[in-house]
Amino acid sequence: MLEAAQRTEAARVLWAAQRDRTPVEPLTAGFPAIDVADAYEIQLINVRRRLAEGRTVRGHKVGLSSEVMQRMMGVDEPDYGHLLSDMVLPEGTPVEADRYCHPRIEVEIGYVLGRSLPGEGCTTADVLAATEYVVPSIELIDSRIKDWRIGLADTIADNASSAGVVLGSARTRPGDIDLAGIAAVLYRDGEEIARGDTGAVLGNPTEAVAWLARTVASYGVRLEAGHVILPGSCTRAVDVAPGDTFRAEFEGLGPVSVAFVHSTGHRRPENGQRH
Repeated sequence: MLEAAQRTEAARVLWAAQRDRTPVEPLTAGFPAIDVADAYEIQLINVRRRLAEGRTVRGHKVGLSSEVMQRMMGVDEPDYGHLLSDMVLPEGTPVEADRYCHPRIEVEIGYVLGRSLPGEGCTTADVLAATEYVVPSIELIDSRIKDWRIGLADTIADNASSAGVVLGSARTRPGDIDLAGIAAVLYRDGEEIARGDTGAVLGNPTEAVAWLARTVASYGVRLEAGHVILPGSCTRAVDVAPGDTFRAEFEGLGPVSVAFVHSTGHRRPENGQRH
């Protein structure tokens, strides 16, 4: 476990990496005693800093919600990060890829809550009853760690590698569709590059939302009415670059698209090859 001053320093390192778009060495290398509790505290330091600058919490994201990713990280449960107001991106607005360190996208459905969820003891039935509608979404992820060389503590401290989300315009009530059986296909510039199924997310993405409600309750946090909850990706993550246009099609739910462009006066660091 880290000392308070070390947590503050680790948060400063990540803050500077995001501000300057200059990724850093893994925290697990610079702070070898870091554990999961430290990582969540580091995440919260930078979340509070952004809230102090005027952002608001718009929701949360669940990461590591597939069995494959959990095996890769050597864990048996997901992690989570915060979605802030400047991270919810309007569909149709070009996204400046150069403003991130090494952006990728993931395909998932989003839950928009009509009322707050209970904390301890939250069930999938509670989630379905509280969800106003679900939407097709493309999550933008990024790592402030060089070359995505992340361990569990690295990604948690780095706000679960979150960077933003684009929500589609379709609105579907949760009772009108089998949320555990939605097929999704991702296209780049019209060519299929990935496909998956929402059943890859803990067997049912609603389970991921219930897990999140129970987990954040231990920190005194509730998932509130109006929040957007991303339960985890049903496809592999895909690297993005300026000039790319993506469209995700969700069976029975609808499409969502996003285009990436160059930002004026900035160039994205070269941190790896597109997958």
